[in-house]
Amino acid sequence: MMKKLAAQTRGYGWFILLGVLCSGAEAVFELLIPMVMSDIVDIGIASGDTGFILREGAKMAAMAMASLCFGIGSAILSAVAGMGFGANLRRAEYARLQEFAFSNIEKFSTASLITRLTSDVNALQMSLMMGMRLMVRSPVMLIAALFFSIRISARLSAVFAFSLPVLAVVVAVILVKASPLFRALQENTDALNLVVQENLTGIRVVKSFVQEEREKEKFAGRNQDLKNTSLRAFGMVVINMPVMMLIVYSTMIAVMWLGGNMVHAGTLQTGDLMVYFTYIMQIMMSLMMVSMMFMMLTRSVACARRIAEVLNEVPAMKNPEITRDKNLDINPEVRNGDIDFNGVYFRYHENNPEWVLENINLHISSGETIGILGGTGSGKSSLVSLIPRLYDASQGVVRVGGKPVTEYPMEILRGAVSMVLQKNTLFSGTIRENLLWGNPDASDDEIQAACRAACADEFINHMPDGLNTDLGQGGVNVSGGQKQRLCIARAILSRPKILILDDSTSAVDTATDAKIRAAFRSELKGATKIIIAQRIASVMDADRILVLDGGKIVDQGTHEELLSRSEIYRDVYQSQMEGVSING
Repeated sequence: MMKKLAAQTRGYGWFILLGVLCSGAEAVFELLIPMVMSDIVDIGIASGDTGFILREGAKMAAMAMASLCFGIGSAILSAVAGMGFGANLRRAEYARLQEFAFSNIEKFSTASLITRLTSDVNALQMSLMMGMRLMVRSPVMLIAALFFSIRISARLSAVFAFSLPVLAVVVAVILVKASPLFRALQENTDALNLVVQENLTGIRVVKSFVQEEREKEKFAGRNQDLKNTSLRAFGMVVINMPVMMLIVYSTMIAVMWLGGNMVHAGTLQTGDLMVYFTYIMQIMMSLMMVSMMFMMLTRSVACARRIAEVLNEVPAMKNPEITRDKNLDINPEVRNGDIDFNGVYFRYHENNPEWVLENINLHISSGETIGILGGTGSGKSSLVSLIPRLYDASQGVVRVGGKPVTEYPMEILRGAVSMVLQKNTLFSGTIRENLLWGNPDASDDEIQAACRAACADEFINHMPDGLNTDLGQGGVNVSGGQKQRLCIARAILSRPKILILDDSTSAVDTATDAKIRAAFRSELKGATKIIIAQRIASVMDADRILVLDGGKIVDQGTHEELLSRSEIYRDVYQSQMEGVSING
């Protein structure tokens, strides 16, 4: 874990080193000041030597100024290193997320991933910033102050033999108790973020079902859980302070009693006792700072483990190793839209008892239009998800362009396969910016042609800013049907060799659906087109229609062939035709 995190300090090593040196130098100069003050009291004031007092006073001022400068330098360097480390850590996490397959992402909730990218990283970068200062300054101050204290009076320093072990035991107990609480704190933060995310994402559903009060109660419950966990976790930290102050003041009282007797007996000078009190405060304050750092590190360790879980997660799917050999003609490009399924079995998790897809054997020729029909859970979406490697087949081989999909670099394969999913996703920005996802180099003419093919120009032309209309977050400014048409236009712009529409015209009327399918025939003549639909009207003019049931292809053929021999197809057709006649 530490190796993974340490790698994210790359580029900031010198900042960390210089910051640590500055923090150490600040502590050294601060420690030397009491020694000069002792000389002023015991020599300058005792002898009435004004010149000596002024010289030593100037020396003290110079040391204080040097300590201040090093302190400022340490603060600046630690801030730069901490923020840089945080930025690198977020970048590494986000880059790893982009490598994840769906099966990897399913191990973490969206809210948890957001917390790990924000709150957890903030805790770690704060620990680095504070650690560069306190974890160097405090130990240096502690060790040096102990050394000077013992040098002044070994007898008086015996007090520490009692106070330091007590302090160490208290801190150890608090750390052991606090560690699991900080882990629970981050998990409760995940739970709270999940409620907020779901509520904001589904706010229209919440309002349409008048569930605002229920959502408030759910939020209040998670919020209370977070509050209670925070009180327990930070309550352990708060206990640390009064216990330490009790030990500090008890030590000072003991030193005052013993030191006063020693001064009275003439075995200790007054100036040395004053300096000794200064060092006691430095020792105790250093111990308090070290204990506080341990508290902060306890939470940071919990956050670090959560971040390491993301960084250590091995992507379920990897790009193949492409051997570069000048004697071999290796072409990773997808040659055509041929698709083959050979003995394919698939399930989402290895421990699932049943197959989602079972013994799929299928050949689709390049340029063919294929319709897929089947009930909910029949495996339609799972089948087409194997083509661009959104998932890998559990058994068997899926080929595209005559080559197993696992042998293509994923960016090459997915660049040749455009898929419009059931859930249509648009991003913040303009219509033009969203469409350019399909082809960043597309001209205005190409964009307009794609919009016409998807029948999106009908509503874009009525918008005040046309293609430059801002869609808002997630495309909230357009309807479901308009979203679908924009997503289809985006897919057309990529000029794919294979186009997959996964029930992506369900929100448009039948006339518009027919126009879009007609446009496919003219705009994407050579591309293989796979259309998953609930309406038979959307697939009845396909070259071939596959009927899926229970994860198997139970029949395939043209509309007329299936009507004559497939009971499942005929039942769906008759139910939909009866619906049309009733409505008519």
